[in-house]
Amino acid sequence: MSSAPVVFFDVAGPDAAKLRSFYSENFGWAFDAANGITTPGLKGTIRQDPAETLIYLGVSDIDAALKKIVASGGTVVLPRTVVPKVVIFALFKDPAGNRMGLAETGK
Repeated sequence: MSSAPVVFFDVAGPDAAKLRSFYSENFGWAFDAANGITTPGLKGTIRQDPAETLIYLGVSDIDAALKKIVASGGTVVLPRTVVPKVVIFALFKDPAGNRMGLAETGK
């Protein structure tokens, strides 16, 4: 089994503008008009939602990954979801209840 890389992240909070300012001032992150984040090593986004941070792991087959996750004690929060021309993703919780994401890499 190969290791799944972290391929994306998002940071959520009730005030997206405040988060943009915080991460820009403290860590030098650049943002685009759609709240996309560019860091030296990884892309991400800011969401205006309840506070949470999600990391997305790259997998070649989300459905297969979700089956393994469930078999090992995790739960599916959001099944395989297609955002046309953007991403194919899913959300799950690990056995401790941490919410995480999967992004289909097609590799």
